[in-house]
This record gives sequence, C-alpha cells and structure tokens, in this order.
Amino acid sequence: MNTLIHFAQSRLAWLTLTMGSALLLIIALFFQYGLYLSPCVMCIYQRLAVVGLIVAGIIGTLGYRSRFIRFLAIILWGVSSIWGLKFAIDLVNLQTNPSPFATCAFLPEFPSWMPLHEWFPSVFMPSGMCTDTPWIFGGLSMSQWMIGIFSAYCIALVIFIIPALMKNVNTPHRPMFKM
Repeated sequence: MNTLIHFAQSRLAWLTLTMGSALLLIIALFFQYGLYLSPCVMCIYQRLAVVGLIVAGIIGTLGYRSRFIRFLAIILWGVSSIWGLKFAIDLVNLQTNPSPFATCAFLPEFPSWMPLHEWFPSVFMPSGMCTDTPWIFGGLSMSQWMIGIFSAYCIALVIFIIPALMKNVNTPHRPMFKM
C-alpha cells in the first residue's frame, strides 16, 4: 500500500496521466487529419474530456506535493473521465439504435464565453455525423473503444483517489526538535 501511496503522490503518476491523455488527443487528431475521419459533436465532447484529463495531469504534475492541488486535479480528472464516459455511451447508443428522432447537433453547445469551436476549429469543430461508424478495430467502433478508455480512467481514479489525498509522504519527515 505504501508503494501505491508514494506513486499516487509522485510527479511520475501525474505525468503518466498527462502523457497518456495527450497521446489520446494526438491519436484523435491523426484519425481526423491523417485518416480523414470526420469527428461528430459527441466526438468533440469526448475530445474536450480528454483535454480535461490533460489539464488535470498538468495541474497534478505542477502541484504534486500539495494535497489541495492534488485534490483539485482529482476533481477535474473525475469530472473529465465521467463526462467522457457518458458521451461515449451516448454515442454508442446513437450508433447502435439509430432513430430519426434521436440525433445529435451539428455544432457543439459550448458556453458563449468559451466558443472553443470558433477559437480552435481545427480541434473542436465537428464535421461528421454521430450515427456514422467509419472505423472498427477488433470488432469495436471507436466510440466503443472510448467507453473502455474512459472506464479505465475512472477505475484508475478510484484506485488513486485515497492514496493521492492522504497526508504527503513524498516530503521527508523533519523532527521539530533536534537532539
């Protein structure tokens, strides 16, 4: 258990979250620009969840010694992974149960004060339809793979939440009085 506590409170743990999430974003952009697969609105929302995981990892990396900063990073990690999982499940439902009454929007519904699809259209502008499944690997669509990936992030969060929020073990104990 001490090994898990040390790892959960280390810079390496947070760098692993950052780099793994950044790799997912790079892969998504490769699918979009290298393989010409157009992302739908739900894909863009999942992409934003991945960006949230990257930001959580960066916050944790920079403040890994502070319990409060780790707490903030864990909150963002949890919100991002659960939000991404929800949209991945919704997208699988749209793809496996097509209905003319259940469709997705053409543009993302970002807040007016943060129109990411206008600021960064190459990353956050959808150009595909939610009901399309243009890529299948191992019998699973990309959205089904994302359910597994976001589930793994949720499981990792559950494993690391308690050790990461325990009293700091990475800082050496200094006695108050020298003898």
